[in-house]
Amino acid sequence: MQLIIKILRKPITSTIIAILCGFFVASIILSLAGYNSIQTINVMFNGVFSRPKSIANVIIKSTPIILTGLSVAFAFKTGLFNIGAEGQYIMGTIFAVIMGIQFDFVPYIQVPLVIFSGMIAGALYGGIVGLLKSKFGIHEVITSIMLNWIALYMSNFIANTSVFHKPNTTGTYVINESSFTQVLYKWKTSRAGIAYLKNNSFLSDILLRTDLNYGIIIAIVLAIFISFFLLKTTKGFELRAVGLNNHASEFAGIDVKKNILHSMLIAGALSGLAGALTITGMSPHNISTISVFEGNGLNGLSVALIANSSPIGCIFAGLLFSGLIYGGQSVQSEVGVPSEIINIMIGTIVFFVALTRLIPQLANVFEKKVGKKNAN
Repeated sequence: MQLIIKILRKPITSTIIAILCGFFVASIILSLAGYNSIQTINVMFNGVFSRPKSIANVIIKSTPIILTGLSVAFAFKTGLFNIGAEGQYIMGTIFAVIMGIQFDFVPYIQVPLVIFSGMIAGALYGGIVGLLKSKFGIHEVITSIMLNWIALYMSNFIANTSVFHKPNTTGTYVINESSFTQVLYKWKTSRAGIAYLKNNSFLSDILLRTDLNYGIIIAIVLAIFISFFLLKTTKGFELRAVGLNNHASEFAGIDVKKNILHSMLIAGALSGLAGALTITGMSPHNISTISVFEGNGLNGLSVALIANSSPIGCIFAGLLFSGLIYGGQSVQSEVGVPSEIINIMIGTIVFFVALTRLIPQLANVFEKKVGKKNAN
């Protein structure tokens, strides 16, 4: 019993239980809707793990939501609710496209230029929220939501300007190839690369049929760095202290207003980086006119919640989220299950994650019962 109590107290246990509950509820809904729940979930897993191409696509799609999830999680840790990750992500894509089209340097200059442009754009956009919060006390949720829509319409404006708009399309020109961050892009499109890959079905499936890029490596490294930064550095301690109790932090001599601004700058930079890496790493390498949000920033909210705001946890939560979305496409095409079922599953997982505090309380109940039993 003591072992069970220890296991229940671990944060990862609560998350795993939430995920299993999500699948269980989705199975019930599938059965009620007249679908074979076991077959449907089996098709979903096969859709993710059946081919190297599928696994690669899950990794590719997870990169932006890991980074936006990391952005939201970082803000959570510092006491802020960064619902503006979507707008910061969009600003990252806008400035990555502008710089990627306007300049064409050698890759080792061009790629950092494009990526850092997106990061800076996201940081400044997040900084607006932080500035309004720290100087005027305006709640970050209100300003973030408004700025999300401003970013969307700015993206549409840029996509339709005469400088960047590609004639007879709804989007911009493609960024210069020197900006691409796809794995072995030059080699795999060369004659020698194509000839080699014809004889290697595994690599061919990954490199020729997907946009596998270096973004996932950057996302993992940043998640580890953010975790270290928050837990092991003085600045990270200040940010977390402000998030836990800004009045006590101010009494201790910490500049609360400055740390709120710094938190949103960093969170915005992470979302902007997600946008920039999407442009440099995935086709079509441009932005198009859109009427609704793509969702990478908003999905980051769910990723951060599933990860319980753990930077490292965002890696696994992002992969899970991406796998559910990608596997859901297989379910739609092979079984005919509506996409709403997948959304219900994801929503249920997030809902149960919100109730994870009940699991440690359950451990306390067990512990009291064991104590009473031993006393008797």
